[in-house]
Amino acid sequence: MTKIRLAILCPSEIAFRRFMPALKKVEDIEYIGIAAANEEEWFGKTSPNNDLNILKIEYDKALKFKESYGGEIFDSYESLLKSDKIDAVYIPLPPALHFKWAKLALENGKHVFVEKPSTTQLTDTTELVDIAKENKLALHENYMFNFHSQIEFIENEIRKESFGSTRLIRIAFGFPFRGKNDFRYNKNLGGGALLDCGGYTLKLATRLLGSSARLVTHQLNYVDNFDVDIYGSGTLVNDEGTICQVSFGMDNSYKCELEIWGSKGTIYTNRILTAPDNFEPLVTITLGNETNKVKLPADDSFRKSIEHFIKCIYDDKIRDENYKNLVIQSKLVDEFKEDI
Repeated sequence: MTKIRLAILCPSEIAFRRFMPALKKVEDIEYIGIAAANEEEWFGKTSPNNDLNILKIEYDKALKFKESYGGEIFDSYESLLKSDKIDAVYIPLPPALHFKWAKLALENGKHVFVEKPSTTQLTDTTELVDIAKENKLALHENYMFNFHSQIEFIENEIRKESFGSTRLIRIAFGFPFRGKNDFRYNKNLGGGALLDCGGYTLKLATRLLGSSARLVTHQLNYVDNFDVDIYGSGTLVNDEGTICQVSFGMDNSYKCELEIWGSKGTIYTNRILTAPDNFEPLVTITLGNETNKVKLPADDSFRKSIEHFIKCIYDDKIRDENYKNLVIQSKLVDEFKEDI
């Protein structure tokens, strides 16, 4: 199998800290390099007030990639996406920028591995999917937790009804305030709790409820001095009547938990969405007055997400399933934003 030649659009922290270490473990991909934005790509129309020091900082970050991982530095996003040196691109930009650059990548015949969320609205996601379908290109949204083996363990316990029939699923993901300069609190960059931590809860909810999952209640909450939603909650149900409650926030005490309440007991874990590759999840199963704590093996979900991306490139069925899941996720997010 010929190696997929991949480059990165933007020297972001997650690309350096998480993506590149995971990529080094994948044999079927060759890292080509990274792009730093030029002045027009960063600021839009050029202006004498542009702070060119920002571009220097970005270029210095790209140099750090080159020093640590090799590869070349492309002098603009567009030059990377139009280069015949690459087959695929990883896009770790803020959410509001995903559509523009993913679309240009697909139009230039590049497979796209994009950070979550794929875009900020359903119409944009659908357009990307249509372009990818037409050109038989992979389009993969990096909800990497979805590939962690702890979810397979929990799904197996549900199937076995080891804690009885499922009565309620509850998912919560939130974290303390990260500071006003974080893109998550910037509306123009696609900020907001729903598009960030909320997307995780919806993704896991649809996996556990199945393709018939639909939203029945939803609430987004705002606080003073911010123009994005800061926390929210909602309820989903499937055709079997199973309920899943989701809650999320980015000015909250930390939670990253899944609890499934059954007719005979419960199953609970507190690191379901963000387990790093060296972390051994602890799942608590309670039956009556008996509690059993099960330590699960560590898993590298980022590496497995990259490997799934490769499968999408070569396997039509997996690629089509990815398209479908992208639209399901984006549709739920859009519905969550609608007035009740």
